Amino acid sequence: MTRLCLGLRGVVAGFAAAFAFATPVIAQEQPGPDLESSTEAAPMTKGEKQLAKLLEGREAGEPVRCIRTLPSKRIQTIDKTAYVFGSGTTIYVQRTRNPEQIDRRYALVTQRFNATDLCRLDVVTAIDPITGIFAGVVFFEDFIPYTVVRERKAKRD
Repeated sequence: MTRLCLGLRGVVAGFAAAFAFATPVIAQEQPGPDLESSTEAAPMTKGEKQLAKLLEGREAGEPVRCIRTLPSKRIQTIDKTAYVFGSGTTIYVQRTRNPEQIDRRYALVTQRFNATDLCRLDVVTAIDPITGIFAGVVFFEDFIPYTVVRERKAKRD
């Protein structure tokens, strides 16, 4: 009798485990809301407006996993939106996995695998620069390069 109860428990546990693993797959297969067909556009936040102004006259390029950074390279923090690396003809925008947590009050501290490159897999933490207290972990995504668009001169006849 004991052996039968243990066997039945194993079967029930097996079904429970199979259902637990199948649930995320089922949830992923369900179609979400069609964002492109939505007639109402969300209003731009202050940070999105600031980034749009910074990107005026620039064209997005192919995402890159790493960017070259030097100590003199400029970093601009746009609250709840993105980090912008560089200046001049090409700048790189890093939106991170959780852009709503970006705050210009915090400093970024990196533990790099390469001294001159900053990559999406580098360990980056945010700290309060005054107290040195840990504020959180920053998870980078690919960097999006934006290059100044130069008008092409029309061919003369």
